[in-house]
Amino acid sequence: MDRNGAYFVLMKYDLPGDQGEVLPNLLGLTDQRSVELSEAEGFLRAEITLYDELDDGTTFDLVYLLRMHRLALGHLYAFAGKFREVNLSKGGFNFPSAKFLDATMHEFERAVLKQLPDLYEDRNALIRDVAHVHGELLFIHPFREGNGRTARLLADMMAQKQGYGRLRWERIGRDRFDDYVQAVQQAAVSNRQPMEVMIRSVFPD
Repeated sequence: MDRNGAYFVLMKYDLPGDQGEVLPNLLGLTDQRSVELSEAEGFLRAEITLYDELDDGTTFDLVYLLRMHRLALGHLYAFAGKFREVNLSKGGFNFPSAKFLDATMHEFERAVLKQLPDLYEDRNALIRDVAHVHGELLFIHPFREGNGRTARLLADMMAQKQGYGRLRWERIGRDRFDDYVQAVQQAAVSNRQPMEVMIRSVFPD
C-alpha cells in the first residue's frame, strides 16, 4: 500500500537481461525495504514543497513534471528528473519505446498539458482532465522508477489548484486494483471512460 492506504502492487519491471532486486542508488542502499522507505520520504518531501508553491499561476508542463520527479527521487537516483533510457514492460504490457520518449512527451505536453485551463468552473470538466492526464502519463511511463506515484501526485496538484483536496487513492483497494490497471491499458487505445470512472470514484467530495 502507499501512505494513503491505496493498494498498489510493487511489481518489478520486465527488462532485457537480469534485473537486480535493488536499483543502483546514490545512497548505497542494498535492501529493497530501505529503498522503498527512502522513495516514500522523497515523495512526501516533494508533495510538501509543491503544495507550498502551488498557486493560481502554477503551470503543469514538462518542466513541472521533471522537477516533480527530481524533487522526489533526486536524493536517491541519478536518473531522477530525466526520461528513461530503457524499454519497460510489466505483466506483459509494453510501455512506449524509450527511443521515442522525448517526442512522445513533447506531444503529450502540446496536446494535453498545454490544453489545461487555469480555472475550472465545472467539477466534471476537472475530473475528465485529471483522468486524461493521469491515464496518458501512466500509459507513457516516462520514468525509470516512480511513474505511478508521480502521476498520482500530479493529479493531486491539479485538484488542489482548483481548491479541492487530495484524491482519495485509498479507495482503490485490492479488489479494485485490476480495474485501475485496465483503465490505464484502455487509455493506451484512447478510451478514457474507464479512467474517468476511476478518478471520479476517488475524487474528493
